[in-house]
Amino acid sequence: MRIALVVPLLAAASVVRAGDMAVRLRLADVLEQAHERNPEIQAARGRAAAAAAAPTRLRALDDPGVSYEVWNAPDSFRPDRADNNIVRLSQKVPFPGKRALAGDVAAHETDVARAELAAVELDVTAAVKRAFYELWAAHELLHVYQRERQLVERLAHIAEQKYGVNEVAQSDVLRAQVELTHFINRVSTQTLAIETARAELNALLSREPDDPLGVPESSAVPRLQVDLASLIEAALTSRPEIQAQKAAMAREEASVRVARRDYLPDFELNVGRFINPGRRDGFGAMASVSIPIAYKWKYDAALDEARARLGSAEADVRRIEDRVRREVKQASVRAQTALFQVNLFATTHIPQAEQSIRVAESGYQTGAVDFLALTDTARTLESVHVEHIQAQMEFEKAYADLERAVGRELPRSGDPGRPSQREGRHS
Repeated sequence: MRIALVVPLLAAASVVRAGDMAVRLRLADVLEQAHERNPEIQAARGRAAAAAAAPTRLRALDDPGVSYEVWNAPDSFRPDRADNNIVRLSQKVPFPGKRALAGDVAAHETDVARAELAAVELDVTAAVKRAFYELWAAHELLHVYQRERQLVERLAHIAEQKYGVNEVAQSDVLRAQVELTHFINRVSTQTLAIETARAELNALLSREPDDPLGVPESSAVPRLQVDLASLIEAALTSRPEIQAQKAAMAREEASVRVARRDYLPDFELNVGRFINPGRRDGFGAMASVSIPIAYKWKYDAALDEARARLGSAEADVRRIEDRVRREVKQASVRAQTALFQVNLFATTHIPQAEQSIRVAESGYQTGAVDFLALTDTARTLESVHVEHIQAQMEFEKAYADLERAVGRELPRSGDPGRPSQREGRHS
């Protein structure tokens, strides 16, 4: 009966690959690969490269033109008998400074694109860290369920022995089998959770969902040093979104200068070679100038538009700075809360739960505790370990979000004395 229930479930739990379990996955390696392969980063790099090429194009003059004219040609269209054959070379020349200002606008747009690239890189880095620690937590939870299954197997063996000598009722044996099946199911479903977490991380690395990744390495929980004012100050300096918006504001300031310069006229220069059959050849020249004042209202509207865009950009800088302050504060509170829970579980809940299971197991062997109380204690132990791992994962994700909110990596001080989740003391 027991073997028939357990063996199929153990087979279902074999989804996690042996190769994955043998390889330790380093966060630094994953981040390096993400920065090389992630398509979102590659697309942002392409946009930045395209923007960097624009200033040179916009500072250049329009292409010169060549024209050929025939005047008073005979009906048979004989150019050699026409009164005039004229070859002209023309060049449009904007008012001095217009092209330079257009290049300045494009240069600030390049700064925007580069800052947006930095923001995308920070987004991907934070997403990779979150996915990495979700995969880490999935493996850690699998280990917890495997360890708790071994505990319940031992308790079930004790119940069978006591039932064999008529010290307990058959219901204890049946409850033990139910508990054992519960943990085997947990092991089976957790292997599928690992597959899900692996697919998420592989997607960020632009890899196939089933590509092996190994088991993420554990990181020591740091002692979080939080100086909110310093973090906010660093964020206001480092965040690429702020830099991008300031570059956008500089672009709009340059656009205002362009709109003002548009009131000034543009020129066109023309040089011609006259070829006159039967008469003396010669040269001609012509210069023309535009008259912007003829449609001054058009340039007035353009200047109003540029000024309005500048005002909007200035307000956007303040809006983003306010958002950055909020994000830093929220991420900091999340990290502090998660770290408090991690330390509370490590120093209080886990030792108490493991002591309780030892006491309950001894009490059951002597008959002082019934099997229902023993299984409740085992489930409490499982819950404590699971919540501890989830708190660690939440801390790592909150720390990644805090680094994203600040706009750069933050120093971490490890706690090498912290016991690993894989060192269960009750088994």
